[in-house]
Amino acid sequence: MEIHRAKWLVLAVCLVLALAATGGVRADESLLNVSYDVTRELYEDINASFVASYAKSTGKSISIRQSHGASTSQALSVLYGRQADIVTMNHPTDIDLLVQRGKLLPKNWRTRLPNLSSPYSTTVVFVVRKGNPKRIRDWDDLARPGIQVIIVHPKTSGNGRYTYLAAWGYKLQRGGDDAQAKKFVKAIMADTPTFDTGGRGATMTFTQHGIGDVLVTFENEVASIIGGEGGENYEAIYPSISLLVEPPVALVDKVVDERNTREQAQAYLNYLWSPEAQQIIANHNFRPRDATILAMHSAKFPAIKTFTVEQVFGGWAKAEQTHFIDGGTLDEIVPKKRR
Repeated sequence: MEIHRAKWLVLAVCLVLALAATGGVRADESLLNVSYDVTRELYEDINASFVASYAKSTGKSISIRQSHGASTSQALSVLYGRQADIVTMNHPTDIDLLVQRGKLLPKNWRTRLPNLSSPYSTTVVFVVRKGNPKRIRDWDDLARPGIQVIIVHPKTSGNGRYTYLAAWGYKLQRGGDDAQAKKFVKAIMADTPTFDTGGRGATMTFTQHGIGDVLVTFENEVASIIGGEGGENYEAIYPSISLLVEPPVALVDKVVDERNTREQAQAYLNYLWSPEAQQIIANHNFRPRDATILAMHSAKFPAIKTFTVEQVFGGWAKAEQTHFIDGGTLDEIVPKKRR
């Protein structure tokens, strides 16, 4: 009798393990959010809030794992097999990459959530050292001889692409043509002492290593520098016009269907538009989509005139083909030895 019972126990355990392996039973629910590198702290707080909300509404526990790095590098890691349930990148072409080359999600992914699947926005601004010794006020100042500009490499990160397009678009908005814009961006990059692969690395180069006269990066990263330890040593500079940044999010259909996590991943993405998450977004110096919450934080988000990639460059796909593919204008501007 005991032997017979033991056999049944072994069979039951094997059945549970088999079901768990195929998604039929899960003792632990988890999601992986693969994101770009300056959102670590943002998603740490959103994750904790979502876990509590999910437990309250469903009675179930869930854990959220997160991974951060240069946006394009992160997208490539998912393309080559990282099991991301969710991707939260800083520009849409990194998610389009997963559509076109990986067939991991549908072409219409941007229409599945509000605001073109972008739960917040930001823009590209400057941070200088206290007292602004080089008198940097606008994009034109970055092109002056001898001004060392710290930017992220546009080949590896959306942060760098936004900066490049913001400078190019500025010259066009001031009446210049593409030839003048190309010359202008080349002048800015001429005195760039180093190219980091991601936004957080560029911040460390400027603040911890003391390299450069001005850091050009996302507004939220500048606010974190000013508000962090040693922030009194820096000043934020808002140019006269800049590029609107709308970081998109998406669930990865192939992964969530394989892992049986679609319901949880969709709940997570929907939560990003909730009042609770929008408040966290504002707390981390990103501009929330919720108009009421944005108004509550208006003092920390100065008015700035912006333009979009669609308005000036005809969309991200066209901008990529013109500027960032191998042999594009970026390769003509940046010497090969510095790429």
